[in-house]
Amino acid sequence: MTGPTKNRIGIYPGTFDPITYGHLDLIDRALALFDHLIVAVAVNPAKVHLFTPEDRRDMILECLKLLETKDSERRLEVVIFSGLLAHLAVERGATAILRGLRAVSDFEFEFQIALTNRTLAPSVEAVFLMPNAKYTYLSSTIIKNVAQYGGDVTKLVPPIVVQRLAQRYQQAGGASSARS
Repeated sequence: MTGPTKNRIGIYPGTFDPITYGHLDLIDRALALFDHLIVAVAVNPAKVHLFTPEDRRDMILECLKLLETKDSERRLEVVIFSGLLAHLAVERGATAILRGLRAVSDFEFEFQIALTNRTLAPSVEAVFLMPNAKYTYLSSTIIKNVAQYGGDVTKLVPPIVVQRLAQRYQQAGGASSARS
């Protein structure tokens, strides 16, 4: 039995400090699954961030222009949030929370989070996507470490991120030029 199609809203949360080509790969592929995708920039006081939430949001918005998905600009939204992701999902009418799994080691942590979110928001499903194989090793932490010590990150992150990393590490007196 088929009924009216529900507007499928997905939320892709993360700190995105900074956004990588792996993140963009998941966003692009998630647009095939959801009618609307909310990229939720998390404010996590337990983590030390290189970029402010506003800087991260602005970089994401700039990077989303690189996507080739039809009408992606209209179907994507970037928000900054703090607090419980499950609450944001319910508040925004999300049908699913999207998480990326790079390796088997990611699964155990993500599984625990998904079960907790299911308890808090039973109507919201967890959806796990694996990135393209060429991005499975990428993490924002690795990107920051490479950039901080002057390594070339141009194949790992979009040009705006390369530029912002170089600026940030130059301001901090770091060794990086991030090969901009």
